[in-house]
Amino acid sequence: MATRYWVASLPVQNSASSLWSRLQESISKHAFDTPLYRFNIPNLRVGTLDSLLALSDDLFKSNAFIEGVSHKIRRQIEELERVSGMISTSLTVDGVPVDSYLTRFVWDEAKYPNMSPLKEIVDAIHAQIAKIEDDLKVRVAEYNNVRSQLNTINRKQSGSLAVRDLSNLVKARDIISSEHLTTLLAIVPKYSEKDWLSSYETLTAYVVPRSSKKLYEDNEYALYTVTLFHRDADNFRTKARDRGFQIRDFEYDPETQESRKQELEKLMHDQETLRSSLLQWCYASYGEVFSSWMHFCAVRVFAESILRYGLPPSFLSVVLAPSTKSEKKVRSILEELCGSANSAYWKFEDEGGMGGVGGDADAYPYVCFTINLV
Repeated sequence: MATRYWVASLPVQNSASSLWSRLQESISKHAFDTPLYRFNIPNLRVGTLDSLLALSDDLFKSNAFIEGVSHKIRRQIEELERVSGMISTSLTVDGVPVDSYLTRFVWDEAKYPNMSPLKEIVDAIHAQIAKIEDDLKVRVAEYNNVRSQLNTINRKQSGSLAVRDLSNLVKARDIISSEHLTTLLAIVPKYSEKDWLSSYETLTAYVVPRSSKKLYEDNEYALYTVTLFHRDADNFRTKARDRGFQIRDFEYDPETQESRKQELEKLMHDQETLRSSLLQWCYASYGEVFSSWMHFCAVRVFAESILRYGLPPSFLSVVLAPSTKSEKKVRSILEELCGSANSAYWKFEDEGGMGGVGGDADAYPYVCFTINLV
């Protein structure tokens, strides 16, 4: 599927069908690798010249905004599919692949009545896209908030033993807590494990012999328990620190453990629900945005063609997807079919010619702008 298309229009001298035939023949002969399609635009309401000129000033900026929202939603879809481990699906508009919708475009009269003023149509499209963008921001923020909370928990549970949360590593059977005895958790560098095992019983006077047990280890540290008398705990912490062992503050609370577990399960469920909901919303919204974008492009071609070629409206609008190597030849074909007088007038815009309409950087004797699908 091509990802970059040109939407162009040519002035009709005799008949649109004969011009279409000449264009097809020239493309097939000199740029045969360039797909070519009619871009059917209905007879829209022209309005006044002043209104067209005012509208033309806004069309370029509005197109950039709409295209930007389209790309935002597409990128969000790609990220969600990647995170979900899904195979990327072809995006659709009203059940039709995106490229097919563009190349077989049909104006939606029910949604955008032909006789509505062009500015009214453009404003309606812009307002719709702006609302979708606002909804996207809210939905993505909600999803990212849950992801951020989960990532924070995961970082605490997957970091070094010196800093990570220990609650999921310690079980009730590992802890002794009575009137006189308590269990401490020691973080021991792996290179010091032998030192710990040979010295912990004698660091202070009231350590329970053979009470140390390894619960877990990572690449740097090992987690050991040690049981001793309450009254000796502070002294043991000091002596352990002097030997390079870290005693972590930890209080085993079954209710807290269960609460954290439930919180984690809820966040994981919420993340999955929000991800699925956001992805489905993005699929639907991308179709809405793309459909509106193509209607906007139709208005843009119509308005710029009137300003370029004059009244009454008499032009042929097409969609092309030239390869990079064929671009120059396709430009030449379009210019040739534009008519020599019009081409000469526009070719020398630096010497007093017209220049581009609607904010385009490059000036051609025909109306043309690019649609980037990605």
